[in-house]
Amino acid sequence: MDRLTRRPRNLFALAALLAVAAAPAPPPGEQARWRGEAARVTITRDTWGIAHVMGRSDADAVFGAIYAQAEDDFGRIEANYLTALGRTAEAEGEAAIWADLRQRLYVDPVELQAQYRASPAYLQTLMAAWADGLNYYLATHPQVHPKVLTHFEPWMALSFTEGSIGGDIERISLPDLAAFYGDKTVAVAAEDAGPLPREPRGSNGIAIAPKNTVNGHALLLINPHTSFYFRSELQMTSGEGLNAYGASTWGQFFIYQGFNEQAGWMHTSSGVDNVDEFAETIHEHRAGPMTYLSGKEDRPLTYRLITIAYRKADGTNATRHFTTYATSHGPIVAERRNGWIAQALMWKPVPALEQSWLRTKAHDLASYMQVAERKANSSNDTLFADAKGEIAYLHPQFVPIRDDRFDYTKPVDGADPATDWHGLHTIASLPNAINPGVGWARNTNDWPWSAAGTDSPKAKDYPRYMDMVGENQRGVHADLLLTGRHDFTPERLIAAAYDSYMPAFAALIPPLVKAYDALPPTDPRRAKLAAPIEVLRNWDDRWGPESVATTLGVLWAGQMWREVGSFVQAEQINVPRYIATRVSDSAKLDALAGAVDQLTRDFGDWRVGWGRINRFQRLDDAIAPHFDDARPSIPVPFASAQWGSLASFGAKFYPNTTKLYGSSGNSFVAVVEFGPKLRAWAVTAGGESGDPASPHFADQAERYATGALRPVYFYPEDLAGHVERRYRPGER
Repeated sequence: MDRLTRRPRNLFALAALLAVAAAPAPPPGEQARWRGEAARVTITRDTWGIAHVMGRSDADAVFGAIYAQAEDDFGRIEANYLTALGRTAEAEGEAAIWADLRQRLYVDPVELQAQYRASPAYLQTLMAAWADGLNYYLATHPQVHPKVLTHFEPWMALSFTEGSIGGDIERISLPDLAAFYGDKTVAVAAEDAGPLPREPRGSNGIAIAPKNTVNGHALLLINPHTSFYFRSELQMTSGEGLNAYGASTWGQFFIYQGFNEQAGWMHTSSGVDNVDEFAETIHEHRAGPMTYLSGKEDRPLTYRLITIAYRKADGTNATRHFTTYATSHGPIVAERRNGWIAQALMWKPVPALEQSWLRTKAHDLASYMQVAERKANSSNDTLFADAKGEIAYLHPQFVPIRDDRFDYTKPVDGADPATDWHGLHTIASLPNAINPGVGWARNTNDWPWSAAGTDSPKAKDYPRYMDMVGENQRGVHADLLLTGRHDFTPERLIAAAYDSYMPAFAALIPPLVKAYDALPPTDPRRAKLAAPIEVLRNWDDRWGPESVATTLGVLWAGQMWREVGSFVQAEQINVPRYIATRVSDSAKLDALAGAVDQLTRDFGDWRVGWGRINRFQRLDDAIAPHFDDARPSIPVPFASAQWGSLASFGAKFYPNTTKLYGSSGNSFVAVVEFGPKLRAWAVTAGGESGDPASPHFADQAERYATGALRPVYFYPEDLAGHVERRYRPGER
């Protein structure tokens, strides 16, 4: 098919029909309304800079919470909404057009405004308070200059309703999208291209039932693995029963990972198949629109004109117009050998925002499950615990019903109605583990079939699409720590979260040592690698700040991963097992020699302790991290989750560094005990504030690196004596 014939014949008429309406002018009296809302809010900053927000109503708490977030890092709030609204190119330029187009395939401002008007009254009130809080912040901080978003509208909150590190929309390939709609190739981020191993993004969650604790109280570990500074830590309290504490993704008005006095929830990225590609059969006609085949029926393609504004290199503004296409399965996002590809995924902004908000007020497992019936959580497993002693592993609630004969890891035939989604699974039909007899539940972004030991759901009882990722090394590690233990305390759960064992190396190192031992006496590698091999031969596979073996092991295994990881992961093969069993002995030894040479070149000796090379550094609040060996940094003893370390520190070399610097992994860590009176401990990467001049820019760095969680000041009596300042929004 000639690509030029894809364009609809009356493009200008279509443009007029689909043009986005201009935003209405702000109503009069806006400043007075903002001041009235601010008068009903108190923000108390504790000695770590954490905001404890008290509002007369839930909406007042939302107003105060988003205002406090903006005080801490308005730049990240704006960046998140530029992404969510598909407007990043207005700030960053032409290179961001394709990411904006990807977002706008789903985010239509006119449609979101209509959904806002049709949403429940309570939700409209919350969204209006959210917009008011951001606009009041900008009005009272004229020195802050947004890149694009100078005024927020309530409907905008519907563009960003779920706080994960990577949304479902990001599954759409930008190079494929650009090739289809722009007839061009585009550069992609280094971490998404080539053979470099991609640092795991996900989380750990562990729930412990009272039967396995010393105090007889349920415990919850909240351990998201994201890019650093991805969320704000705060408390939201209102006179309407809200009292939630935890991590809120910048710009959102709900606690995403956290707890209230009666219940806690922790989300981990799931391996469920919830995003599918359909290969469509397209027919072109001499007259009328193009069609696609559905069974024996030809259906017209849906056309939509999308206009993307962008900033030119000279600072002026310009626009590009795209005519996009969609079938009943979703928008067309690529062209491949088997046809045009339509992408199907969840897009339910109002139910998703409702579910994200209402679960913060759930007081037990039953009320949490009632909220989950909205089935608007598509990508997150949940670990849950409550004051009644109930615990659970919960699978994502948005799981389409499909014919398990088809392999949905690849594009399926969109013309065959048997491949369609046929509604959603009931929550009862999902692989959940509720109050398991073993007394614990956990997830490490792996399959649900080991979520609760012997009480886990059984794979044979469920369709294949319930999990597409399998097991991982963190899951192996967690099982070793949880199985058969009945002596947990909060302190012991914290210790488990920072246990230093890395099970991947238990499989990786013995074949390496065996390969060395098999070398003939004349091989020059025998002499060169004798001492490094002895270090690794005697290693207990545990990280530590002085551990030379950790340095050698991580650099060596990282080299192996770079050589085979992308292919092996694409084939859904366990990478450590592949390296151990299928990479040649000679390649293993050459990689170790390369690690020894690198360390000797950079440090003068290969005997480098792990903490000397593995570092935490925060220089400024740039969203794209950068690092400098000549500037101060601190050692971090834990390692990448790739090797099975539960405490994750995703570090890498940069073009100008000889040390590894972390930019992802443990970001917010909390342990909660649900007794008669709640107790909790937490730590945030770096600090709460994004301002380098703030005392809270990096005041938690040492605690972060050592796993020394600080007490959470949840109750007013806890906060007493730890108050830095108390004020109302707008006060100096």
